[in-house]
Amino acid sequence: MIPARLAAQHLCKSFGGVDVLEDVELEVGPGEFVSIVGPSGCGKSTLLNILAGLVPPTSGRVLLDGRAPDRLLGRVGYMPQRDLLMPWRTVLKNATLPLEISGMSQREARQVALRELPRFGLAGFEDRRPAALSGGMRQRAALLRTFLAGRDLVLLDEPFGALDALTRQSMQAWLLRIWQTDRKTILLVTHDVEEAVYLSDRVYVMSGRPGRMLDLVGIEIPRPRALEVALSPEFLAIRRRLLEPLRRAAGGDELPRA
Repeated sequence: MIPARLAAQHLCKSFGGVDVLEDVELEVGPGEFVSIVGPSGCGKSTLLNILAGLVPPTSGRVLLDGRAPDRLLGRVGYMPQRDLLMPWRTVLKNATLPLEISGMSQREARQVALRELPRFGLAGFEDRRPAALSGGMRQRAALLRTFLAGRDLVLLDEPFGALDALTRQSMQAWLLRIWQTDRKTILLVTHDVEEAVYLSDRVYVMSGRPGRMLDLVGIEIPRPRALEVALSPEFLAIRRRLLEPLRRAAGGDELPRA
C-alpha cells in the first residue's frame, strides 16, 4: 500500500492558552488535489503553517510519505494568502528566486523560468514589476514561483480569495489545467465551497475554533471538468452536503461563499 504523500496525525495547536486546532487528522495521496473548507477563524491557515514547517504543533505529528521528517521547513511548496511578490523584482526575477536560492546559476534559472512563462500566461510580461500587473496575473506569477521551487507537494492558502468572481473562475480552470499536466500533490485551503468542489478529488470540512475535521467528502465528478459542471445536479448535491456542516460550524451566522 502506497503511503499518503502528506498526513497529519492528532494535530493540536494552542496560542496563549487558546486552543486553535484540536485532534486534526488528514491525508493527501500522491498526485491528489484535496481542499479544506471551514468557517473563518477555524485554524485553516494555522494548519497549513504547521504542515509547511513554519509553526510547530502543540502535539501530534506530520508525516511525509509515511515518515516524520526531522525538518519540515523547505520540504513543501507553500503559497500564502498574499502573493508576497518582491515589488522591486520583475516577474521573471520573482520567478527565478527559488531556483537561485537552491544554487542554480542566474542564467540557468532564467532559462527555466522563460520556458514556463507561456504556460502560466505570463509571456511578454517577464520584465513587468508586480505593481504593473492585474490581480490575476500577480497570482499566476506567485504560483509560477511556487511551482518552480521544485516541490511536488504544494500548499495553497486562499490563492484566489481576493479576485473578482469572473477572474477567480478563470484562474480555477487554469489551475486545473496546470495540475492535470504536472500532477503535483496539492492541498488547498478555501472559503469557497464551489471552488473546492470544482477543483478537488476530496474535500475536508473543518469545524469552528478549535478546528477539527467534521467530514470528508469524495468528489466523484469525472475529469476534465468544465466550469459548467457547477450547474449539474451532482455538483449541487455535493455543495449542499458541504454547506450543511459549515452552517452548523458557523452557528448559522457567518457562512463561506457558496
